[in-house]
Amino acid sequence: MGSAGHERSSEPTGEEEPDYRFTLANERTFLAWIRTALALIAGGIAVVQFVPSFGIPGVRHGLSVVLTAGGGVLAALAVRRWQHVQTAMRRDQDLPPTHVPLLLGASIFAVTVVVLVILVIWPPAGA
Repeated sequence: MGSAGHERSSEPTGEEEPDYRFTLANERTFLAWIRTALALIAGGIAVVQFVPSFGIPGVRHGLSVVLTAGGGVLAALAVRRWQHVQTAMRRDQDLPPTHVPLLLGASIFAVTVVVLVILVIWPPAGA
């Protein structure tokens, strides 16, 4: 019996279902990454729809593309991470390392610095 009181059946591949609490925790983490991806995509759409033009032509659209593409990439990485963690739990292995939080934080920081520089050097038209 598993610690949650249910049978854990071994499959021919040497894998077994992990305790459902770990599976649900993995799903919650996946959904958090998906929410972040959706926020990036929504931010990309908001930038192109609601932010006035910067002093440099094309910056607003470029920022929108970066945010929207970043959201799409993050969603794909979230699915991949969820699958790898689930597989590791089924095989009773250590969880795989990830660089996604570091990359996401560094990317958001870089976009922030670029936007701040642009706002200081070339303020939006009419500001």
